[in-house]
Amino acid sequence: MKNTPINQEVVSRKIKESGLPQVGTASIREIKKLINNIELETGDSYIRMEMGIPGLPPNAYGVKAQIEALERGVAALYPDIQGIPLVKNEISRFVKNFLDIEVNPEGCIPTVGSMQGGFAAFLMLSRIFKGRDTTLFIDPGFPVHKMQHKVMGLKFDSFDVYNYRGEKLREKLEEYFSKGNIHSVLYSNPNNPSWICFNDVELKIIGELANKYNIVVMEDLAYFAMDFRKDYSIPGQAPYQPSVAKYTDNYILFISSSKSFSYAGERIGMMVISDELYETKFDNLKQHYTSDGFGYTMVFGTLYPLSSGTSHSAQYGLYGILKAVNDGVFNFRDEVMVYGEKAKVMKKLFTDNGFDIVYDKDEDEPIADGFYFTFSYPGFDGVELLNELIYYGISAISLAITGSERTEGIRACTSLVKKEQFGDLENRLKKFHENHPIS
Repeated sequence: MKNTPINQEVVSRKIKESGLPQVGTASIREIKKLINNIELETGDSYIRMEMGIPGLPPNAYGVKAQIEALERGVAALYPDIQGIPLVKNEISRFVKNFLDIEVNPEGCIPTVGSMQGGFAAFLMLSRIFKGRDTTLFIDPGFPVHKMQHKVMGLKFDSFDVYNYRGEKLREKLEEYFSKGNIHSVLYSNPNNPSWICFNDVELKIIGELANKYNIVVMEDLAYFAMDFRKDYSIPGQAPYQPSVAKYTDNYILFISSSKSFSYAGERIGMMVISDELYETKFDNLKQHYTSDGFGYTMVFGTLYPLSSGTSHSAQYGLYGILKAVNDGVFNFRDEVMVYGEKAKVMKKLFTDNGFDIVYDKDEDEPIADGFYFTFSYPGFDGVELLNELIYYGISAISLAITGSERTEGIRACTSLVKKEQFGDLENRLKKFHENHPIS
């Protein structure tokens, strides 16, 4: 180890105290805790890129509506499990305005963040078909979704999609779907961690095969309309956020309020179930629930025992945000474009100092600048690189924990990096490059 920006003795000791075999194989929250402890002892600030959380103030429309609801006394009242009518109606309006799809408000359900929506969906989908016991993840993806499967003892399979873009995706999905054990498929779009974005050709392929094999598609829209190469933010006006919902009725959408609306702290997300799937009856559900109706069982058989609904006041906060967005009073894209601006600068700082961008293309088009980007350094795999970067005051996560086959890579999140930290980032990257010359 050569001279590094952060005290080597402290970093090594804190890693040992953490009990982590390697920083590079740790979970997001484990890395966060480790860096917190190092910062506390050294007084040095890290370039924090491990957590995918907003770096902007909470949405003012949400705060105002939530405060007003609290002052009316809603904190004393249980909300309906399926969500309050006001927010359900606005969710329905939102998907019409920004996805150009029609969904009955009944299937628009507020959840305790998209995380709870995912947990509930995974549990239910594992029970709709006798003999089908596996979720397919189109990776790379959010590591906690696999953690949720492990907690519930559910089976999953996965593949890295980077080499199967465009029409190549059809053959790869057929390979898995034709086995007969897959009940559902999950992907994020834009993708966490790679920031690749599926286009309509690929979404049509997914939808067509979902129809062919009767498979439910879960589309994680945590970064709604944050592919800044196009403007998806005008209500009721094309272009619309691309979605598989255009090509199949076998879908569940997870829409987060955390990133696009900067409302992560209130843990309020949206699960949107297509009208057809909501009304579908699955005989096998009666083995576990009192009803065979998908939508009814999702609400009263799955979300009910998980949490009895989500925060009453937070639902009013979400209502306030969605109403402002649906009415065209507030343009959420304008607020979050700063993430793309930061990504553009940060990627150049990395590449100027010997690093490479790992996921660099959407087929033939350069990848968008956005919430995440991925990088590598010659001579290191991702785990080794992250183990080393910790000593340089730079934190992130290894792609190895995301299902990516590009194990040389690391995922960086732009959200918490302040523009005034760019100088520190540049100096630390220069120091790393100086200490690790490329032959």
